[in-house]
Amino acid sequence: MPQDPRYDILFEPVKIGPVTAKNRFYQVPHCNGMGHAYPSSMAEMRSVKAEGGWAVVCTEEVEIHPSSEHSPIIEGRLWDDADIPVFARMNEKIHEHGSLAGIEPAYSGFTAANLYSREIPMAPSHRPVEDYHPVQARMMDKTDIKNLRHWYVNAAKRSKKAGFDIIYVYAGHDLSVPMHFMSPRHNQRIDEYGGSFENRIRLFREILEETKDAVGDTCAVVVRYAVDELMGSAGLSSLGEGRDFVERLAEEPDLWDVNVSDWANDSSTSRFSEMGNQEPFISFVKTITSKPVVGVGRYTSPDAMVSLVKRGVLDLIGAARPSIADPFLPRKIEEGRVDDIRECIGCNICVSGDFLSTPMRCTQNPTAGEEWRKGWHPERIAKKTTDESVLIVGTGPSGLECAQALGKRGYSVTIVEATTEIGGRVKDESRLPGLAEWGRVRDYREGQILNMLNVELFLDSRLNAAHILEFGADHVVLATGSKWRKDGVGRKNRTAVLGSDGDNVFTPDDVIAGCEITGPVIIFDDDHYYMGGIMAEKLRKDDIDVILVTPAADVSHWTHNTLEQERIQTRLIEIGVEIIPLHNITSIAKDKVELGCVYTNRPKTYQCVSVLMVTARLPEDDLYYQLMEKSASLSSAGNKSVTRIGDCLAPGTIAAAVYSGHRYARMLNEPEHDNVPFRRELSQLADA
Repeated sequence: MPQDPRYDILFEPVKIGPVTAKNRFYQVPHCNGMGHAYPSSMAEMRSVKAEGGWAVVCTEEVEIHPSSEHSPIIEGRLWDDADIPVFARMNEKIHEHGSLAGIEPAYSGFTAANLYSREIPMAPSHRPVEDYHPVQARMMDKTDIKNLRHWYVNAAKRSKKAGFDIIYVYAGHDLSVPMHFMSPRHNQRIDEYGGSFENRIRLFREILEETKDAVGDTCAVVVRYAVDELMGSAGLSSLGEGRDFVERLAEEPDLWDVNVSDWANDSSTSRFSEMGNQEPFISFVKTITSKPVVGVGRYTSPDAMVSLVKRGVLDLIGAARPSIADPFLPRKIEEGRVDDIRECIGCNICVSGDFLSTPMRCTQNPTAGEEWRKGWHPERIAKKTTDESVLIVGTGPSGLECAQALGKRGYSVTIVEATTEIGGRVKDESRLPGLAEWGRVRDYREGQILNMLNVELFLDSRLNAAHILEFGADHVVLATGSKWRKDGVGRKNRTAVLGSDGDNVFTPDDVIAGCEITGPVIIFDDDHYYMGGIMAEKLRKDDIDVILVTPAADVSHWTHNTLEQERIQTRLIEIGVEIIPLHNITSIAKDKVELGCVYTNRPKTYQCVSVLMVTARLPEDDLYYQLMEKSASLSSAGNKSVTRIGDCLAPGTIAAAVYSGHRYARMLNEPEHDNVPFRRELSQLADA
């Protein structure tokens, strides 16, 4: 039981059919960009979560047949018996820590274009596949339905053979054929699988019953179901058929894993949704079923978790993103170390790994995705090998992460901040609309550093090269950050925009610093992540007229990868921001700008008073080059290295800055790699 008795209830066992979870912490299925392509990385990542105290650790969705595969997106794969050893290895690791292993078999229908297998996708009715691929799914006939049921049963049997304790029947996120059959907008059939509600849920009932018959003696068979699609009468609703479905099958599964759909709603970012935002939609489920219920809500507070259980909303606390940010969250609560939790900031950088077909990353947890590749553990780090000192200049995300990781290794660390507040860009950006939770990046690291006797923090101390020479540290780390460019140079413009040196041209740094900006303002967004949209939102809230111009087809284009783009553009339209896509900025005058179509260069002129450039950033690396000019003096003073990290080396995401700081700390005085700095999973030639 935990040291704090208030949290005892979270560590009570929960029976799930024929198996028992040792506590109420449940890592629900989530994507990770590893899957079948990087099975060792995937297995170790899940193993670390089991070690961290999660009673249930589940896979991502797992393809069960080559006629429904997601290439180039990487998911799990259980097509035949040859895939069993991958999951058996993962499950052995999970079981070593006393946790249950769960799998989410999936058949995705028109949401999978089958670009690798080249099989024709199947769906309840004829329709094009998603994501603009020139592929159409054909309507399933009775033989197809019979085959699909057989594939689900085979997948369940293989899952049992691989050692899984929990097997899902998946109907969430509008990503699976069983849910497509339920939906009137996807199912236009006129046979016994279409039309009435009872007919539309028939396939799901059959798959659930047959899965239970096949493996239910030793495996829990659970349902993951979206009770509300947040579409009103156009979709399933917790006030309508979403609730009806739970009532019809209330006692059938061994557990209900309930959420809202689609994925962008279920994994909404903190910019748009508060912790626990799903509770109003899923709270009815416990009033209908006696079976345990799990749900998610980006919960990181143990007090909120206790409240959910005591109020009868949930039996188990589901988590995907919080389990990535801190795989040891349950153990920290159990050990009375709540202040040591790395709380998820809800930025969805982890989600981008799925869209980009690469192992997931995390802004808060730089070890995410590196558990096997680099052998990085979220809670353990090698002790120092020498009694050397490190001076870190700058307290942004890279500097703070570097300091706390070096501190854990036992090095003598001094971290110096030129201003009176720590946090760098995180401090500034967390004050922008919707980004308050991003301040957790600073707060966690500050809390860790302040408890370390071997780490000293100095504020209001701007250092120059002479100061650093005088300090005499063995190693100097420059984490001095970056600044936004004013000249418009970025992806579209490789040279300065004519007129960008005028006093009516500003950057996000000027807005953050409180410079007075007069409208109308034209924002030129060639960054394509969140900053352009955030600047537009902030200036509109200050009652300034805003026109947002971007060379991309839509606003904040890269945020498609974080499930935010639609929300960002919708919000900007709703608050009155005029959006001009597919245009470059070609020149600036005192009262106007000239734009050019990205295809034809056809000019357009817009009147404005101010221009805000959101294009690219430049490293704040002057101090580095000053020190390089004094390399002989540094050597004489006993200095062994001067290193740039984070945005000072190359501006990027906050996640990249945190990773950069952590990597430096891990590698200091460690053996260098000859070529590849991590283990690879190499494909092997098959037998002819």
